[in-house]
Amino acid sequence: MDNMYNLNIERAVLSAIIFDPQIFEEVASKLKSHDFYYPFHQHLFAAIESLAADEKPIDEEFLRSRLISAGHYDEVGMLDVLAANPISNTAAYLAEIKAKSSKRALATLATEIKKVTIEDDLPAADIMNLVEKKLYEITQNSTAEDFRESQEITVSMMDEIERLKALGNSRLIGTDTGFRNLNEKTSGFGKGDLVIVAARPAMGKTAFVLNIALKALERDEGVAFFSLEMPAEQLMLRMLAAKTSIPLQALRVGDLKDDQWSQLSAAVDDISKKKLFVDDGGYATIHHVRSKLRKLKARHPEITVAIIDYLQLMSGEGGREGRQQEISEISRGLKQLARELGLPIIALSQLNRSLEARENKRPMLSDLRESGAIEQDADIILFVYRDDVYREAKEKEKEMKAKAEGKEYRSEFKKKSEEEAEIIIGKQRNGPTGTVDLIFQKNYTRFVDASPHAAFEIVYEDNSIDMRPGNIELPPI
Repeated sequence: MDNMYNLNIERAVLSAIIFDPQIFEEVASKLKSHDFYYPFHQHLFAAIESLAADEKPIDEEFLRSRLISAGHYDEVGMLDVLAANPISNTAAYLAEIKAKSSKRALATLATEIKKVTIEDDLPAADIMNLVEKKLYEITQNSTAEDFRESQEITVSMMDEIERLKALGNSRLIGTDTGFRNLNEKTSGFGKGDLVIVAARPAMGKTAFVLNIALKALERDEGVAFFSLEMPAEQLMLRMLAAKTSIPLQALRVGDLKDDQWSQLSAAVDDISKKKLFVDDGGYATIHHVRSKLRKLKARHPEITVAIIDYLQLMSGEGGREGRQQEISEISRGLKQLARELGLPIIALSQLNRSLEARENKRPMLSDLRESGAIEQDADIILFVYRDDVYREAKEKEKEMKAKAEGKEYRSEFKKKSEEEAEIIIGKQRNGPTGTVDLIFQKNYTRFVDASPHAAFEIVYEDNSIDMRPGNIELPPI
């Protein structure tokens, strides 16, 4: 077991902190109490953390008092720490403690794998998910299984309040959506949020989230994109159209003027340096997404958002009865993954065709396909709606009917390069529902903010309303 821990190194690090408390911050940024093997060393480091949080001196007397009150004081253990030789190369000692902590965690995992495989006889898919999750936690040195104590929670909460205070009057406290009007109504997408973006075909479902992704890349943040519907090259074409203001059709056929070629070249050079990661294999299960995203986030902590296009194209793992059960497993898994990785996951979703039969075709929550589980798990549900899509379709229908009857028909509908668009907030766990106005620039597959003073209809939820899944609907707009 000597290769699993080294008590002398643990004592030396703890002794160094007591004799020079200034190094505590450096040590605390790399080690947690559970990284120490010897129980008394774990308690001693936790006591040091507690004193530092309370802004009390980190010395022998205060440590003894704190340990005695917690029932963890060990006179011999304390003397051994104080008698340890001083160290000069702190970094090497910290790395050694960390490495041995990881080895112990891996050994524990090996035992657990044997138990769930042989004794518990769990399904292979569940075992794989367990192993991947545990490995991710070990990589991140997570303590996800431990209870969080009141003191740690309050300190974390106060840190967050201080962060928000430093933002001043900024309404943005989560991940920037890239749209000013939407930020004002959502305060950004929160870490751990599951965001559903839903629309009928031709509304710009994909274009909207690509715009969000592009804005994130321009802020030098990382983006993970699971594209189950189109290859990465097509996604990139749409991004480049939005970025350069060169019409998408011109990019598709390479019909560009000299200045546009230069503009395109500069945009390609810029975006090629960004942290965009696309999985366009066309197949994904919740286990597939979990595994790939955990590994990617571990390698690239700068990733701030993950996008899945789209939820209904994901496959279940089998053994589930019916598609609704599969969707339930997928949506719940995505929500858990968002919380685990501490980033928003945006999943595109289809809407039922039944809304086409309504006079008012603006979507509502009941229009979501397999809506029950999605409504329950999502923190924010956004609907993309453009009235001109239906107006144009209605005029075409009238024109075809007139021709069939041998009559002339002059359509009053005029196609526009810029159309009014609505982002309907159908659900927001921590805020109001309502509608945000945007402009859709069709030639560039780009959404932009409408007038800064565009109206926003706010609907606050009444406590008397039945909030159980399936009973929540967006009020008529």
